[in-house]
Amino acid sequence: MDIEKIRAARPANPIHYFESIGSTMTEAASLAEAGSPHGTVVLAGEQSAGVGRLGRTWLSPAGSGIYCSILLRLKLAPAATPIASLLVGLAAADAIQKTTNLLCDLRWPNDVLIGERKVAGILTQLINDSVIAGIGINVNQLSFPPDLRTPATSVRMESNGREQKREPLIIQLLESLDLFCEKLWNEGVKGILLAFSAASSYARHRRVIVEESGARGTTAGLDENGFLLIRSDDGQTHRLASGGVRPAP
Repeated sequence: MDIEKIRAARPANPIHYFESIGSTMTEAASLAEAGSPHGTVVLAGEQSAGVGRLGRTWLSPAGSGIYCSILLRLKLAPAATPIASLLVGLAAADAIQKTTNLLCDLRWPNDVLIGERKVAGILTQLINDSVIAGIGINVNQLSFPPDLRTPATSVRMESNGREQKREPLIIQLLESLDLFCEKLWNEGVKGILLAFSAASSYARHRRVIVEESGARGTTAGLDENGFLLIRSDDGQTHRLASGGVRPAP
């Protein structure tokens, strides 16, 4: 990976690069507590202890994907911290689409999909008044374990097997994050809610199964803080505050 090319394209982002690291999230959290500025990036060639949502492992083999954590000082109210996951998901999908022309979907709260296969995942963590956004994008993988909770794919697999350069995607990811951070600052939380609802087939009128409970229902949009609303089969509407959803057969 040509780190100097990325640094030259994004001089406003302090970039800390590691050939190998346990988890970029841990390093970014330390930088946040030390006062590093908005936009600080921790980028790794591989992770030995990559973390996904709910403590799951994020596979991070050397040279295959983008594994990074970015410090965002968004000044969100604690109740609205889910907005950070939506914002970062929008940026990841936007970056993939702009650099590859592959159409992405967003599944609340943090999955970027191509079709129904996961190409990227988001993990956000609140550190004092900052958000650490962990982003994993599958770029050049050619296969995945068959027992994943969500079937996975990569940019290369969706591009007829053509090997992909990671640098343009990282540069665009940082540009897209700037775009959606500005949307949040200029339009408020409502701007992110509207953008996510427009970009996600899961936001409304989608039959889903709730991961945690196995309950079935139909998605009914997002509340004012970014939580998913689900209308159960008995007609009641519930707010999903944690976990996720899967498409109902």
